[in-house]
Amino acid sequence: MNLRIVLFLSLLLSTATLWAQPASPVGLQLYSFRDAFKKDVPGTLAKVKAMGFREVETAGNYGMPWPEYKKLLQQYGLKVICTGADFNDLERNVPKVLAQAKELDAKYVTCTWIPHNEDTFTAYDAQRAADVFNTAGRLLKENGISLVYHLHGYEFQPYKDGTFFDYFVENFEPKYVNFEMDVFWVKHPGQDPTALIQKYPKRFPLVHLKDRKPGTPGNNTGHVDVETNVTLGQGDIGIAEFMKAARKAGVKHYFIEDESSRAQEQVPASVAFLRKQK
Repeated sequence: MNLRIVLFLSLLLSTATLWAQPASPVGLQLYSFRDAFKKDVPGTLAKVKAMGFREVETAGNYGMPWPEYKKLLQQYGLKVICTGADFNDLERNVPKVLAQAKELDAKYVTCTWIPHNEDTFTAYDAQRAADVFNTAGRLLKENGISLVYHLHGYEFQPYKDGTFFDYFVENFEPKYVNFEMDVFWVKHPGQDPTALIQKYPKRFPLVHLKDRKPGTPGNNTGHVDVETNVTLGQGDIGIAEFMKAARKAGVKHYFIEDESSRAQEQVPASVAFLRKQK
C-alpha cells in the first residue's frame, strides 16, 4: 500500500480514537490551558474536546470576536455554562456583561475578584461588593442569567465574630447572587470545603475542582504558587469526600481548573480519577 495512504489512515484512526473518548463527568475551566490558547485556539479546543469535555467556562476570547469564538466552541461541541465578568463592568456596565453571556448562551456569569488594597480585605470592600453584586445580579436574573462570585481565599479574613464570607452569606441576596466554590481557595486559608458545602447547601451552584500539593503553607491573601496545583486525588483537599457531599448539596456544574504548567498532562489524569468516584 502507498506509504502516503498508510500515514493518512493512521492519522485518521488516531483522530477517531481521540474523538471517541467518553464524555467527562465534569466540565473544564478553559483558563487551565491559557498558554496553549495563546498559540493555537482551534487546536487547543480540539484537545479539550478530545479529553472528553462537553461543558466549559470561558476565560476570555483570545482576541477573537465573540461571535467567531462561539462558532469555534460549537464546532468542537463545547457548551458554555459560565462566562466571566470584571467587577468594574458589573458595577458600571451590566449591559456589556449581559450581552456577552447572551452571545455565548451562558447560564451563569462569574466574578472572580473583588478589588481591594494589596492583601487586606476591608468592611468597605465587602459592603461595596454586596451592593454591586445584588444590583447586577437582579438585572442579570431579570434576563435569565445567574450571577455567582468565585471565592479566592481572602474572604476568610476575620470580620466581627466570623469572616467576610459569613458577611457575604448574610448579605448576598440568594435569588440574585450565589457562590462558585473553588475547593483549593477554601482549603488554602484553612477552611474545610466539605464542611462548608454541607453548611450552605444550595448556595454553591458551581464548583471548581482543584487539588493542592501536600505540605503547601496556606494563607488568606488569595495568592499562591500555581505549581502547587496537582492532579485531583493526589493532594490534600480530600476531593473524593468532597464530591460525595457536593452531590447532596445542589451543585449544578463542576469544572476542573488546573493552573499549573503541567495542566495538559494532569487534567486527563484528573478526569480519570473523577470517573472512579461514586
